Amino acid sequence: MRFSASLLGMLLFTAPALADTQVQSCNRTVSFEAPPARAVSNDVNLTEMMLVLGLRDHMVGYTGISGWRTLDEEMRAGIEALPELSEKYPSKEVLIGADADFYFAGWNYGMKVGGEVTPETLAPFGIKVYELTESCIHIGAKPKISMNDMYNDLLNLGKIFGVEDRAKALVDGFKSDLAAFKGTLKTGDRPLRVFVYDSGEDAPFTAGKYAMPTAMIEAAGGKNVMDDVEKSWTTVTWEKVLEENPEVIVIVNYGAVTAEQKRDFMLNNPAFADIPAVKNNRFVTLEYVEATPGPRNIRAIKKLASAFWGQ
Repeated sequence: MRFSASLLGMLLFTAPALADTQVQSCNRTVSFEAPPARAVSNDVNLTEMMLVLGLRDHMVGYTGISGWRTLDEEMRAGIEALPELSEKYPSKEVLIGADADFYFAGWNYGMKVGGEVTPETLAPFGIKVYELTESCIHIGAKPKISMNDMYNDLLNLGKIFGVEDRAKALVDGFKSDLAAFKGTLKTGDRPLRVFVYDSGEDAPFTAGKYAMPTAMIEAAGGKNVMDDVEKSWTTVTWEKVLEENPEVIVIVNYGAVTAEQKRDFMLNNPAFADIPAVKNNRFVTLEYVEATPGPRNIRAIKKLASAFWGQ
């Protein structure tokens, strides 16, 4: 078919250019000409963010779950039609072999600083990366963790995949739910001192200033005793735990060592006998998927508040 010069000129003039969708991912601005069609998510909490937004049909698979975690019934139902491409962190070849066009991961959530899988190493293969907001502290400065970090990821995924209204409705619902709950929560005259025990016997792995439990504990009326540690998830010393004298211990449940075994380790160690949380047997367990950024955080805050204040 041939067009006259005048008709061709009219078509060129009237056809609007496709506007890129842009989102901020840590220290990068990432542009998308169209919603990804072959996305891969890493880890259970990031995968749940994709699922809660109804994005399963945009996904080619997921990575980094069965190597560390067990899936509850809710998660199994959500991903039963998707393959797990790698039990732990995927290699670059795994993502390229799946013909992925998008990777939702984070630093220490599927990527390592200086590792083989990064936004820069995947870019030549047409794989765009969106980084979990909580994890941005590993590559640059960021504000202290807040619930807005989780909301930000959902809203950005909504933009990337063209489901902004769905993401906004979900986030608005979370905010409203949390505000209503906090409005009825009866706390003490000061925040409870809380320690997060993730793992480790020689030295505990815990949540610092930039890890999601800090925001969740504060929302439930407590204070993370490690919120002065300028890290996200990190290792501290038992001496510091003893100095901080926590009144409640939050155990993160995952991996080969069960929550009950972690609790027994602290209860049966004479060095911890005078810690108020140990003395009074005040432990609360969060599943890994509750303690990391994702759609279960609001429910987890309510669980924490119930353990803190008996509500």
